[in-house]
Amino acid sequence: MSEHELTQAELFDVFSNARRRRTVQYLKRQGGACDLAPLVEQVAAWENDVDPDEVTRTQRRRVYISLYQTHLPMLEEHGIVDWDPDDHTIDLLPHEDVFDPYLDHRLEDQREWHRPYVTVTALGVLGLVISWLSIGPLTAAAAPVVALTLCLLVLALAVVQHVSRRPDLELPLGLTS
Repeated sequence: MSEHELTQAELFDVFSNARRRRTVQYLKRQGGACDLAPLVEQVAAWENDVDPDEVTRTQRRRVYISLYQTHLPMLEEHGIVDWDPDDHTIDLLPHEDVFDPYLDHRLEDQREWHRPYVTVTALGVLGLVISWLSIGPLTAAAAPVVALTLCLLVLALAVVQHVSRRPDLELPLGLTS
């Protein structure tokens, strides 16, 4: 196990592999410790975009072999985990906050972010088509107002999404996210 602080180059090297990032992410979710079997199940599920109970034996085996032979020993060598191959237990070592920028945060929250943007875009296209055809109260003269309104709506959605994904973000005027 490494007794020195990891350099940025070492962190990039270690976390350049998705399985190692997912391993640390899973360990963080589990409070810093887990057995190998549930880790394998979850990593295979993430890689194959399925529920853990839908992972096939072949998918599980591929992940198990690479974690056991390559990724867990490398994480242990760099002092990121304590890996016991005999007991199949893994413990995340204390300085986990250093790894945070290198992890797949999209695994934490699978909210469907694209729906609001698709809706606003569809409304914008509809408004533009109606203004071109001069149907109803919306005319070509009102098109800039519609475009400005839609731009402001997209900006508002982007800000709301950004703030909702950053629980540690400090907002002005004492607001909390």
